[in-house]
Amino acid sequence: MKKGLLLIIIMLCFSCSSEDSGYQPTSLPLDIPEIFSNNIIAPIIPTDNPQTIEGLALGKKLFFDKILSADGTQSCATCHSPQSAFSENLPTSVGIDGISGSRNAMPLFNLAWNYGERFNWDGSALSLERQAEEPVENPIELHSNWDNVVDRLQNHPEYPELFQLAFNTSTITKELTTKAIAQFERTLISANSKFDRYSLGQASLTPQELNGLDIFLREDKGDCFHCHGNPNNPLWTDNDFHNNGLDATFTDLGLGTITGDPNDNGKFRSPSLRNLAYSAPYMHDGRFATLDEVINHYSEGLQNSPTIDPLMKKINQGGVQLSAQDKADLKSFLLTLSDPSFLNNPDFQN
Repeated sequence: MKKGLLLIIIMLCFSCSSEDSGYQPTSLPLDIPEIFSNNIIAPIIPTDNPQTIEGLALGKKLFFDKILSADGTQSCATCHSPQSAFSENLPTSVGIDGISGSRNAMPLFNLAWNYGERFNWDGSALSLERQAEEPVENPIELHSNWDNVVDRLQNHPEYPELFQLAFNTSTITKELTTKAIAQFERTLISANSKFDRYSLGQASLTPQELNGLDIFLREDKGDCFHCHGNPNNPLWTDNDFHNNGLDATFTDLGLGTITGDPNDNGKFRSPSLRNLAYSAPYMHDGRFATLDEVINHYSEGLQNSPTIDPLMKKINQGGVQLSAQDKADLKSFLLTLSDPSFLNNPDFQN
Protein backbone atom coordinates (compact mmCIF):
# COMPACT_ATOMS: atom_id res chain seq x y z
CA MET A 1 0.00 0.00 0.00
CA LYS A 2 1.30 3.44 -0.88
CA LYS A 3 2.36 5.64 2.02
CA GLY A 4 0.02 8.46 0.95
CA LEU A 5 -3.02 6.20 0.96
CA LEU A 6 -2.03 4.69 4.33
CA LEU A 7 -1.74 8.16 5.85
CA ILE A 8 -5.21 9.07 4.58
CA ILE A 9 -6.68 5.91 6.11
CA ILE A 10 -5.01 6.63 9.48
CA MET A 11 -6.33 10.19 9.49
CA LEU A 12 -9.83 9.01 8.62
CA CYS A 13 -9.75 6.48 11.42
CA PHE A 14 -8.55 9.08 13.90
CA SER A 15 -11.25 11.51 12.83
CA CYS A 16 -14.03 8.95 13.31
CA SER A 17 -16.28 9.39 16.30
CA SER A 18 -14.43 8.33 19.42
CA GLU A 19 -17.72 6.86 20.60
CA ASP A 20 -17.73 4.56 17.58
CA SER A 21 -14.13 3.49 18.18
CA GLY A 22 -14.61 2.88 21.89
CA TYR A 23 -12.02 5.51 22.71
CA GLN A 24 -11.51 6.45 26.36
CA PRO A 25 -9.15 9.07 27.80
CA THR A 26 -6.09 7.67 29.57
CA SER A 27 -6.49 7.43 33.33
CA LEU A 28 -3.88 9.36 35.33
CA PRO A 29 -4.24 8.93 39.11
CA LEU A 30 -2.67 11.67 41.21
CA ASP A 31 0.88 11.01 42.33
CA ILE A 32 0.40 11.02 46.11
CA PRO A 33 3.50 12.17 48.04
CA GLU A 34 4.78 9.91 50.81
CA ILE A 35 4.26 12.64 53.41
CA PHE A 36 0.56 12.72 52.50
CA SER A 37 -0.05 9.00 52.20
CA ASN A 38 1.44 8.54 55.66
CA ASN A 39 -0.75 11.10 57.38
CA ILE A 40 -3.97 12.08 55.60
CA ILE A 41 -6.79 10.41 53.73
CA ALA A 42 -7.08 10.06 49.98
CA PRO A 43 -7.68 13.09 47.76
CA ILE A 44 -11.15 14.06 46.64
CA ILE A 45 -11.66 13.29 42.94
CA PRO A 46 -15.23 13.71 41.63
CA THR A 47 -16.60 10.58 40.01
CA ASP A 48 -17.77 12.65 37.04
CA ASN A 49 -14.35 14.22 36.50
CA PRO A 50 -11.62 11.58 36.83
CA GLN A 51 -8.02 12.59 36.23
CA THR A 52 -6.77 11.75 32.73
CA ILE A 53 -3.67 12.53 30.71
CA GLU A 54 -5.74 14.26 28.05
CA GLY A 55 -7.86 16.21 30.55
CA LEU A 56 -4.76 17.41 32.37
CA ALA A 57 -3.13 18.57 29.11
CA LEU A 58 -6.26 20.47 28.14
CA GLY A 59 -6.67 22.01 31.58
CA LYS A 60 -3.08 23.19 31.68
CA LYS A 61 -3.43 24.83 28.26
CA LEU A 62 -6.64 26.56 29.34
CA PHE A 63 -5.13 27.73 32.65
CA PHE A 64 -2.40 29.66 30.84
CA ASP A 65 -4.49 30.78 27.85
CA LYS A 66 -5.66 34.40 27.74
CA ILE A 67 -8.56 33.35 25.53
CA LEU A 68 -10.66 33.10 28.69
CA SER A 69 -10.61 36.87 29.21
CA ALA A 70 -12.81 39.31 27.32
CA ASP A 71 -9.95 41.16 25.65
CA GLY A 72 -7.36 38.36 25.48
CA THR A 73 -4.96 40.02 27.94
CA GLN A 74 -5.22 37.84 31.06
CA SER A 75 -5.39 34.18 31.99
CA CYS A 76 -5.87 32.25 35.22
CA ALA A 77 -2.08 32.32 35.57
CA THR A 78 -2.02 36.13 35.54
CA CYS A 79 -3.23 36.15 39.15
CA HIS A 80 -2.00 32.64 40.00
CA SER A 81 1.62 32.58 38.88
CA PRO A 82 3.79 29.45 39.32
CA GLN A 83 6.65 31.67 40.56
CA SER A 84 4.45 32.90 43.43
CA ALA A 85 3.16 29.46 44.44
CA PHE A 86 0.23 30.10 42.11
CA SER A 87 -0.69 33.32 43.90
CA GLU A 88 0.10 36.94 43.08
CA ASN A 89 2.46 39.35 44.82
CA LEU A 90 -0.11 42.15 44.94
CA PRO A 91 -2.39 42.93 47.90
CA THR A 92 -5.45 42.54 45.67
CA SER A 93 -5.74 41.43 42.06
CA VAL A 94 -6.36 43.78 39.16
CA GLY A 95 -8.69 42.66 36.38
CA ILE A 96 -8.59 43.34 32.64
CA ASP A 97 -10.26 46.73 33.08
CA GLY A 98 -7.61 47.94 35.53
CA ILE A 99 -10.01 47.66 38.47
CA SER A 100 -8.58 46.29 41.71
CA GLY A 101 -10.72 43.88 43.67
CA SER A 102 -10.89 43.51 47.45
CA ARG A 103 -9.30 40.07 47.77
CA ASN A 104 -5.80 38.68 47.57
CA ALA A 105 -5.28 35.83 45.08
CA MET A 106 -5.11 32.64 47.14
CA PRO A 107 -2.23 30.26 46.40
CA LEU A 108 -3.23 27.11 44.52
CA PHE A 109 -1.79 23.83 45.74
CA ASN A 110 -2.94 20.62 47.42
CA LEU A 111 -6.50 21.50 46.43
CA ALA A 112 -7.55 17.86 46.10
CA TRP A 113 -7.34 17.59 49.90
CA ASN A 114 -9.83 20.35 50.70
CA TYR A 115 -12.23 18.08 52.55
CA GLY A 116 -14.66 20.89 53.33
CA GLU A 117 -15.14 21.39 49.57
CA ARG A 118 -15.57 25.14 50.06
CA PHE A 119 -13.19 27.21 47.97
CA ASN A 120 -12.27 30.91 47.88
CA TRP A 121 -11.62 33.09 50.90
CA ASP A 122 -15.34 33.22 51.63
CA GLY A 123 -16.28 29.64 50.76
CA SER A 124 -18.43 30.77 47.85
CA ALA A 125 -17.48 27.89 45.52
CA LEU A 126 -18.64 24.42 46.53
CA SER A 127 -16.21 22.52 44.31
CA LEU A 128 -13.00 23.14 42.42
CA GLU A 129 -14.95 22.91 39.17
CA ARG A 130 -17.36 25.63 40.30
CA GLN A 131 -14.50 27.77 41.55
CA ALA A 132 -13.14 27.93 38.00
CA GLU A 133 -16.43 29.32 36.64
CA GLU A 134 -16.72 32.62 38.47
CA PRO A 135 -13.52 34.53 37.54
CA VAL A 136 -14.34 34.34 33.82
CA GLU A 137 -17.47 36.47 34.19
CA ASN A 138 -16.45 38.52 37.22
CA PRO A 139 -16.40 42.20 36.13
CA ILE A 140 -13.23 42.89 38.13
CA GLU A 141 -11.41 39.79 36.90
CA LEU A 142 -11.52 38.34 33.37
CA HIS A 143 -14.81 40.17 32.68
CA SER A 144 -15.85 37.87 29.87
CA ASN A 145 -18.99 35.90 29.07
CA TRP A 146 -19.11 32.13 29.08
CA ASP A 147 -21.10 31.98 25.84
CA ASN A 148 -18.43 34.08 24.14
CA VAL A 149 -15.61 32.02 25.64
CA VAL A 150 -17.19 28.78 24.47
CA ASP A 151 -17.65 30.22 20.96
CA ARG A 152 -13.99 31.24 20.82
CA LEU A 153 -12.87 27.82 22.01
CA GLN A 154 -15.20 26.04 19.59
CA ASN A 155 -13.82 28.02 16.65
CA HIS A 156 -10.21 27.62 17.72
CA PRO A 157 -7.98 25.46 15.46
CA GLU A 158 -6.86 23.21 18.34
CA TYR A 159 -9.41 23.14 21.14
CA PRO A 160 -12.20 21.00 19.59
CA GLU A 161 -9.73 18.15 19.04
CA LEU A 162 -8.31 18.56 22.54
CA PHE A 163 -11.81 18.37 24.05
CA GLN A 164 -12.48 15.31 21.90
CA LEU A 165 -9.43 13.62 23.37
CA ALA A 166 -10.19 14.71 26.94
CA PHE A 167 -13.94 14.20 27.11
CA ASN A 168 -14.93 12.13 24.07
CA THR A 169 -16.75 15.05 22.48
CA SER A 170 -15.72 18.02 20.37
CA THR A 171 -18.74 20.01 21.53
CA ILE A 172 -17.27 22.47 24.02
CA THR A 173 -19.22 23.62 27.08
CA LYS A 174 -18.55 25.71 30.16
CA GLU A 175 -18.84 22.61 32.31
CA LEU A 176 -16.21 20.66 30.37
CA THR A 177 -13.91 23.68 30.31
CA THR A 178 -13.97 24.06 34.09
CA LYS A 179 -13.60 20.30 34.55
CA ALA A 180 -10.37 20.39 32.56
CA ILE A 181 -9.03 23.36 34.54
CA ALA A 182 -9.89 21.57 37.79
CA GLN A 183 -8.00 18.48 36.63
CA PHE A 184 -4.87 20.55 36.12
CA GLU A 185 -5.28 22.35 39.43
CA ARG A 186 -5.57 19.05 41.32
CA THR A 187 -2.10 18.09 40.10
CA LEU A 188 -0.58 21.19 41.77
CA ILE A 189 0.84 19.27 44.71
CA SER A 190 3.45 20.77 47.03
CA ALA A 191 5.09 18.31 49.41
CA ASN A 192 8.86 18.74 49.23
CA SER A 193 9.65 21.42 51.80
CA LYS A 194 12.54 21.21 54.23
CA PHE A 195 10.05 20.25 56.93
CA ASP A 196 8.63 17.47 54.75
CA ARG A 197 12.11 16.05 54.35
CA TYR A 198 12.69 16.42 58.10
CA SER A 199 9.45 14.52 58.80
CA LEU A 200 10.65 11.72 56.52
CA GLY A 201 14.05 11.56 58.22
CA GLN A 202 15.83 13.08 55.23
CA ALA A 203 16.84 16.47 56.67
CA SER A 204 17.65 18.20 59.94
CA LEU A 205 16.24 21.37 61.46
CA THR A 206 18.35 24.01 63.18
CA PRO A 207 17.85 24.66 66.91
CA GLN A 208 16.06 27.91 65.99
CA GLU A 209 13.68 26.10 63.62
CA LEU A 210 12.96 23.42 66.21
CA ASN A 211 12.23 26.05 68.83
CA GLY A 212 9.95 27.76 66.33
CA LEU A 213 8.03 24.49 65.89
CA ASP A 214 7.69 24.23 69.66
CA ILE A 215 6.33 27.80 69.82
CA PHE A 216 3.90 26.99 67.00
CA LEU A 217 2.53 23.96 68.87
CA ARG A 218 2.39 25.31 72.43
CA GLU A 219 -0.93 26.74 73.63
CA ASP A 220 0.92 29.03 76.02
CA LYS A 221 3.11 30.38 73.22
CA GLY A 222 2.17 30.73 69.54
CA ASP A 223 -0.92 28.49 69.73
CA CYS A 224 -1.01 28.28 65.92
CA PHE A 225 -1.83 24.63 65.41
CA HIS A 226 -5.60 24.72 65.94
CA CYS A 227 -6.18 26.45 62.60
CA HIS A 228 -3.02 25.50 60.76
CA GLY A 229 -2.35 21.90 61.69
CA ASN A 230 0.73 20.13 62.94
CA PRO A 231 3.28 17.61 61.64
CA ASN A 232 0.50 15.02 61.47
CA ASN A 233 -1.48 17.30 59.15
CA PRO A 234 0.93 18.17 56.35
CA LEU A 235 -1.68 20.36 54.64
CA TRP A 236 -0.91 22.97 57.34
CA THR A 237 -4.49 24.22 57.32
CA ASP A 238 -7.81 23.02 58.69
CA ASN A 239 -9.54 24.37 55.54
CA ASP A 240 -12.10 25.92 57.87
CA PHE A 241 -13.27 29.50 58.35
CA HIS A 242 -12.26 31.76 61.23
CA ASN A 243 -12.44 35.33 62.42
CA ASN A 244 -8.80 35.78 63.36
CA GLY A 245 -9.09 39.25 64.86
CA LEU A 246 -8.16 41.38 61.89
CA ASP A 247 -10.86 44.00 62.44
CA ALA A 248 -13.27 45.26 65.09
CA THR A 249 -15.84 46.06 62.39
CA PHE A 250 -16.18 44.55 58.93
CA THR A 251 -16.35 46.02 55.46
CA ASP A 252 -15.99 42.49 54.00
CA LEU A 253 -18.25 39.95 55.73
CA GLY A 254 -16.43 36.95 54.29
CA LEU A 255 -18.30 33.69 54.92
CA GLY A 256 -21.21 35.71 56.33
CA THR A 257 -21.92 37.11 52.87
CA ILE A 258 -22.37 33.56 51.56
CA THR A 259 -24.32 31.98 54.41
CA GLY A 260 -26.31 35.03 55.48
CA ASP A 261 -25.61 34.07 59.08
CA PRO A 262 -24.37 37.03 61.19
CA ASN A 263 -22.35 34.56 63.24
CA ASP A 264 -20.19 34.00 60.15
CA ASN A 265 -19.38 37.67 59.60
CA GLY A 266 -15.66 38.33 59.35
CA LYS A 267 -14.75 34.67 58.91
CA PHE A 268 -12.33 33.69 56.15
CA ARG A 269 -10.73 30.42 55.10
CA SER A 270 -7.50 29.48 56.82
CA PRO A 271 -4.82 29.40 54.11
CA SER A 272 -2.11 26.78 54.14
CA LEU A 273 1.17 27.84 55.72
CA ARG A 274 3.08 26.14 52.93
CA ASN A 275 5.13 28.34 50.59
CA LEU A 276 4.89 31.49 52.68
CA ALA A 277 8.31 32.48 51.34
CA TYR A 278 6.74 33.06 47.92
CA SER A 279 3.13 34.12 48.47
CA ALA A 280 3.31 37.53 50.16
CA PRO A 281 1.34 39.66 50.85
CA TYR A 282 -0.87 37.87 53.35
CA MET A 283 -4.49 37.70 54.57
CA HIS A 284 -7.65 37.83 52.48
CA ASP A 285 -7.05 41.47 51.60
CA GLY A 286 -3.27 41.34 51.37
CA ARG A 287 -2.90 43.84 54.20
CA PHE A 288 0.32 42.38 55.59
CA ALA A 289 3.32 42.79 53.31
CA THR A 290 5.66 40.59 55.34
CA LEU A 291 5.59 37.48 57.47
CA ASP A 292 6.88 39.58 60.37
CA GLU A 293 3.69 41.67 60.19
CA VAL A 294 1.58 38.51 60.32
CA ILE A 295 3.39 37.29 63.42
CA ASN A 296 3.07 40.72 65.04
CA HIS A 297 -0.68 40.63 64.42
CA TYR A 298 -1.12 37.40 66.36
CA SER A 299 1.33 38.53 69.02
CA GLU A 300 -0.10 41.92 69.89
CA GLY A 301 -2.46 43.13 67.15
CA LEU A 302 -5.72 41.19 67.60
CA GLN A 303 -8.97 43.16 67.31
CA ASN A 304 -12.05 42.02 69.21
CA SER A 305 -15.46 41.70 67.57
CA PRO A 306 -18.71 39.81 68.18
CA THR A 307 -17.67 36.87 65.98
CA ILE A 308 -14.05 36.56 67.13
CA ASP A 309 -12.98 32.92 67.04
CA PRO A 310 -12.80 31.28 70.49
CA LEU A 311 -9.36 30.00 69.44
CA MET A 312 -8.11 33.60 69.76
CA LYS A 313 -7.84 32.94 73.50
CA LYS A 314 -5.56 35.91 74.23
CA ILE A 315 -7.83 38.47 72.60
CA ASN A 316 -8.11 40.50 75.81
CA GLN A 317 -4.32 40.87 75.85
CA GLY A 318 -4.23 41.75 72.15
CA GLY A 319 -2.50 38.49 71.26
CA VAL A 320 -0.10 35.82 72.48
CA GLN A 321 2.62 38.35 73.37
CA LEU A 322 5.68 36.69 71.89
CA SER A 323 9.18 37.92 72.63
CA ALA A 324 11.40 39.14 69.83
CA GLN A 325 13.33 35.86 69.94
CA ASP A 326 10.12 33.82 69.88
CA LYS A 327 9.00 35.74 66.79
CA ALA A 328 12.31 35.16 65.03
CA ASP A 329 12.26 31.44 65.85
CA LEU A 330 8.63 31.04 64.79
CA LYS A 331 9.40 32.71 61.48
CA SER A 332 12.37 30.40 60.94
CA PHE A 333 10.13 27.37 61.42
CA LEU A 334 7.39 28.71 59.15
CA LEU A 335 9.88 29.21 56.33
CA THR A 336 10.81 25.51 56.50
CA LEU A 337 7.34 24.82 55.08
CA SER A 338 8.27 26.41 51.73
CA ASP A 339 8.96 24.17 48.76
CA PRO A 340 11.22 25.67 46.05
CA SER A 341 10.81 22.62 43.83
CA PHE A 342 7.11 23.42 43.54
CA LEU A 343 7.90 26.72 41.85
CA ASN A 344 10.25 25.09 39.34
CA ASN A 345 8.30 21.93 38.54
CA PRO A 346 8.23 21.79 34.70
CA ASP A 347 4.82 20.08 34.83
CA PHE A 348 3.39 23.31 36.23
CA GLN A 349 5.00 25.75 33.81
CA ASN A 350 3.43 27.22 30.70
